[in-house]
Amino acid sequence: MALAETLDLVMFVAVIGLLLTGYPVAFALGGTALLFAFLGHLLGAFDFSLMQALPQRIYGVMTNEVLIAIPLFVFMGAMLERSKVAEDLLQALGRMFGRIPGGLGYSVTIVGALLAASTGVIGATAVTMGLIALPVMLRAGYDKRLACGSVAAAATLTQIIPPATVLVVLGDQLANAYQQAQLAEGVLAPETVTVGDLFAGALFPGLMLAGLYLLYQAAVAFVAPERSPPLAALAPLGLGEAVRALLAPLALIVAVLGSILGGIATPTEAAAVGAVGAMLLAFLRLAGRANRRDLWDVLLAALGTAVQITSMIFLILIGATLFSLVFWGFGGNDTVHRLLSSLPGGTFTAVAVVMAAIFVLGFHLEFLEIIFIVVPVAGPVLLRMEGVDPVWLGVMIAVNLQTSFLTPPVGATLFYLRGAAPPEIATGDIYRGAVPFVLLQLSGLLVLWFFPGLATWLPRLLYG
Repeated sequence: MALAETLDLVMFVAVIGLLLTGYPVAFALGGTALLFAFLGHLLGAFDFSLMQALPQRIYGVMTNEVLIAIPLFVFMGAMLERSKVAEDLLQALGRMFGRIPGGLGYSVTIVGALLAASTGVIGATAVTMGLIALPVMLRAGYDKRLACGSVAAAATLTQIIPPATVLVVLGDQLANAYQQAQLAEGVLAPETVTVGDLFAGALFPGLMLAGLYLLYQAAVAFVAPERSPPLAALAPLGLGEAVRALLAPLALIVAVLGSILGGIATPTEAAAVGAVGAMLLAFLRLAGRANRRDLWDVLLAALGTAVQITSMIFLILIGATLFSLVFWGFGGNDTVHRLLSSLPGGTFTAVAVVMAAIFVLGFHLEFLEIIFIVVPVAGPVLLRMEGVDPVWLGVMIAVNLQTSFLTPPVGATLFYLRGAAPPEIATGDIYRGAVPFVLLQLSGLLVLWFFPGLATWLPRLLYG
């Protein structure tokens, strides 16, 4: 027993170390698990017959209806980005708010929230706003760091405001962890937590973060107006132009997010509606401006993006399935439960330790890696503790993971922005500009900690 407890912890540390070297995630997870499974079998600490359950688990992953939403949401976001619907929205709101101090910053944040609620793909949002908004902000005399931070932070809203892809993956993993926690407590008919619950729970925290960004930009405009001056040269936006620019994304948001929250459609069904809606919007926008070949190229590019990202996610998920099976075979879940339960301070300390670990891992690992490693290991343990609501825990993890996209030096959003930023923007400007927004995100995490109703009120109202 002592040997098995040692091997599970060594295996966990080994896979983290391997991931930090940059080795492909799926192979790191699966390869480490296989290596330790053979080692444990040779040492008599692992029953290799457990590996017979692997094909069934992989089959369960590949036939999971919830995960079908991932390629559909990715395709929807890619279509909106490729067809320039997102670009029209950014230009329209820039003209609407750009004539007031800090107005371009406000428009970037609002567009980030709207794109988050209609695409769920962070790369498309970051690149689009980096290519369009940053040059305009710099020409207006915006401070480089403030401009970069505003664009990067607005893009990360795509990771928390539904229908974020991270919420789909996290919801699936959290549902498994919640059922394991209840079965461990002797509940033979466990309740479940759904992706729809997580979508509803993340809505207000996501809007809260957008509000914090707006407050910060307003404070900067008040204290140091020279850092975010107005752009008087912008032509005012007419009512007809505003309606045309805003109607399409708002209609898509209502169709996708409204159908989920209203209980009309499951996230997967809503994702299908969103994918079709994005194709229609792209066709309507490009019909009079492009030929049939251009329309076909946009469709193929969006399909290619969806296939690439979906393949990566499912390959990682298969490796994570193998890792969690071997970790469970070593009794790792019991080891983690004893470690977290023995901490002084009980539930408060246990949740704080896991959140701190996620934040630190976010400096080096991507969100998928963290979800597939931490949630299956720590999730069942935390959900067995008193006062830990699964939706609240999921939203806390999602907000925490959002910081991994913005935290220097390896935040993914910062790399997207570096690729799209004008030459006069230094990497240091992007890093230093992101720091205040990372602090705002951590402040939002603390607010959510002490006011869990921000995450739990809406799901309970909608679903009971």
